[in-house]
Amino acid sequence: MRTVSYSEARQNLAKVLDHVVDDAEEVLVTRSGREAAVIISLREYESLKETAYLMASPANARRLNEAIEELRTGGGELRDLIDPDGSPDEASAA
Repeated sequence: MRTVSYSEARQNLAKVLDHVVDDAEEVLVTRSGREAAVIISLREYESLKETAYLMASPANARRLNEAIEELRTGGGELRDLIDPDGSPDEASAA
């Protein structure tokens, strides 16, 4: 995580925001005598909110964690995605 002072962030806000979005990296903004803050991209924020929502239910969190562990230990199987419109994808039509 990159760290910048409040003054540097203020002077280079466009560059700081470009770094956050383009490099998908958080930026910690320090402030003299005040609590620091973190800048993240909208995509990262939405991902964090979605994860928090999914993990809020203990039963759902347990199922997700079990599935992750199964994949880590070599379980699971690869499947093709199904087109929700019902039309065959180009790969299987060829």
